[in-house]
Amino acid sequence: MSRSPIIFIYLILCFCLGCQKEPQKSTSIDPTSEKHQFAKRLSISADRSNSLSKYNSAFLKYNQASRLFKEEKDSTYTSYTLIQIAKIQQIFGDYSSSEETLTEALDYTKNKPEYLLAIHNLLGITSKHLKNYGDAIIFYNKILTTVQDPLLQVTPINNIASVYIEQKKYPEAIALLEPILKTNVLDSIPKRKAILMDNLGFAYVKNGSTQKGLDLMENALSIRIKADDSYGSIASYLHLAEYYQYINVQTSIVNAQLAYQKATETNSIDEQLEALSFLMTQNSKMGFNEYAQTFIKKNDSIKKVRNNAKNQFAKIKYDASKSILENIKYKEERSEIALQLQTKKNQSYLFGFGFILLLIAIAFLIHYFKNKNKQERLQASYSTETRISKKLHDELANDVFYAMTFADSQDLQNPIKKEVLMENLDQIYKRTRNISRENSPIDTGEKFAFNLKQMLNSYKTNLIEVIIKTQNPINWSAIDPYKKIAIQRVLQELMINMKKYSQATFVVIGFDSQENRLLIEYSDNGIGFTEKLILKNGLQNAENRIHAINGLLTFDTQTQKGFKATINVPK
Repeated sequence: MSRSPIIFIYLILCFCLGCQKEPQKSTSIDPTSEKHQFAKRLSISADRSNSLSKYNSAFLKYNQASRLFKEEKDSTYTSYTLIQIAKIQQIFGDYSSSEETLTEALDYTKNKPEYLLAIHNLLGITSKHLKNYGDAIIFYNKILTTVQDPLLQVTPINNIASVYIEQKKYPEAIALLEPILKTNVLDSIPKRKAILMDNLGFAYVKNGSTQKGLDLMENALSIRIKADDSYGSIASYLHLAEYYQYINVQTSIVNAQLAYQKATETNSIDEQLEALSFLMTQNSKMGFNEYAQTFIKKNDSIKKVRNNAKNQFAKIKYDASKSILENIKYKEERSEIALQLQTKKNQSYLFGFGFILLLIAIAFLIHYFKNKNKQERLQASYSTETRISKKLHDELANDVFYAMTFADSQDLQNPIKKEVLMENLDQIYKRTRNISRENSPIDTGEKFAFNLKQMLNSYKTNLIEVIIKTQNPINWSAIDPYKKIAIQRVLQELMINMKKYSQATFVVIGFDSQENRLLIEYSDNGIGFTEKLILKNGLQNAENRIHAINGLLTFDTQTQKGFKATINVPK
């Protein structure tokens, strides 16, 4: 919950780079070339868009400028544009991409200490958000070994303390922050002093010195209110809300509400979600949950915005890479034409021979995969038939027999007896319809993702909440249809077992697209499954489906602690 301010990077860039007016030039470039001048104009225009929060436009221009500066071998401007790209990626929560961009920037920044400071600070922020705490501390310590000014050292020290607080290493955080507050280095900067006071107070509270910590946190809040620091006051209110949650619930809720109010006023989305999450938890304990809907709505909205931005940024980079590859391809094609004119006869023979080999290889692969797919379809068909047979036996046979016996042995002229028989027949019809629906064909075309989400959401009830998360968008059109069928059937099996046996009230399904694999994580807060019950409830068939597509289905179960399953499938 502690904050790690990023203003340090702006101090470094503005002081050392002069806001990009005249970065140090590389000796091997021609700054008067037309391409270099165009790249500079792009970079300056990107700065204007960035200052106006037009991040899509800024990202596009920085990316174009970066590519041109690389071609011109201008490492200074390349570093600058890559740093700006990484900052925009962090604004939209894409810390993994930001880390990749910063790593690339390091290759152009070896002899530029001012740029290294900015990169190390951004890498520290990225590592902390990705929960790589050890790496975050390493990057912040690199800044401390470079910066000699005590005022500039304050922010990395506070950032390290924030990491320690995240790690629950409260004595270490106190040891870093306490000496700074004993000096007068921050007396003229009340907002930054309040940051350290608030974090130190929070660390004291967590370490057992509650009164001492409370005094510091309340003093920090007073400073922030006096300085009209609305954003800073959010952290104070959240810390106080956490402090009072076991002492005075009403006071805790009031502070959390004030945090949400300030976060809304400053349009601080992440802080709004943090405050709502706290309020949602507290109200849930009290028997109602008025903030849950607001949290879900805002969370879905910000995820949609950030995912759209990530997709847009990824497309910009992809298009730029594609353009470079096309230029390279064009140059290679010209060389290849010249070579073909000289060796046309030999290449014709090689082409013919290679074409024959290719046809043979294609014929072999077609034959191999036909047989393989046929075996998999037969196995899947057999498993499906077995499962349907078991359902018919377990769910319908006894009911049908009972209905027949009832009809033979009772007076159906009696309205009451007739009504009982009709109710039994209606139940048999509903079960038959459910079995038919569960085994109906799956559309693997353009509507697959929509239908999959609809299927999962169909298990929502007044008592069961289903949340679907997507970390990295999945290009379902590139996934083989038989894999999509297996994934939907397995998720359907998990949801059926959840509804029948787990007694869960909260289900989360997360989708993530990695480099060569799809990762799907299922978890619920039910009673947990034993191994015997897993096999009994048909999840053995789910394992077989995933194994058939060379994937892996793993279960992590703890009685009374819910049920977790992970589906790992190659693309």
